[in-house]
Amino acid sequence: MGQLQRLAIAPTQLHNEQILLANEQQHYLHRVLRLREGDHFIAMDGTGNSWLAVLSGNYAQILESIVVESELKVAVNLILALPKGNGFDEVVRCCTEIGVSCIMPVLSDRTLLQPSPQKLERWRRIAKEAAEQSERSLIPTILEPVPLHQALAAATSRQLYFCVARRNYPHLKTLLTATSTEITIAIGPEGGWTTPEIEGAIAAEFQLVSLGRRVLRAVTAPIVAMSLVSAAFDG
Repeated sequence: MGQLQRLAIAPTQLHNEQILLANEQQHYLHRVLRLREGDHFIAMDGTGNSWLAVLSGNYAQILESIVVESELKVAVNLILALPKGNGFDEVVRCCTEIGVSCIMPVLSDRTLLQPSPQKLERWRRIAKEAAEQSERSLIPTILEPVPLHQALAAATSRQLYFCVARRNYPHLKTLLTATSTEITIAIGPEGGWTTPEIEGAIAAEFQLVSLGRRVLRAVTAPIVAMSLVSAAFDG
């Protein structure tokens, strides 16, 4: 079962135990994955539901519902200041593979990137593909970019962490406890957060934390943070 290919589908594609495949999905299964008529694969709707299915032309027949236990034991929300260039693509891909639940891109005082709607569509597509590749049962939610203060105000987790470099704050790994069910971690842009942003995080009841003694790039820090969470909650 674990060696079967994964395909993310929309719930609206399900009709009477059949999956109506879109043209791009047919191309992916037949041309990219090289599946043939009668081959099995796992269909997932990205919300935790998975099925064993058999390919049959432009549709797939559902054989049975299956349980895929590949998620972290904690929901992880990342508030991420957008880095320059295309670095956010890799952040979305890697953090999805590690187990992130939701990514909230934010515009900070030092943000240089002003993303277009096409960027958001691209990030969501990358998250879907990474979830398929890493055999997850959930596809992370990628929200529309908003100003930092808006993301901080919207955070509802009981455990809120705001990563700050070059300061002597508790290391994130020392604060992760097995009883956590949901955490939110905010990570800044190249050059770090500004003083008003740090003050705003404190006012929003975020705890200031460190990811270590070294200063990490904006595209590296989220992957390090997710790796720490995975080490604490995976398995």
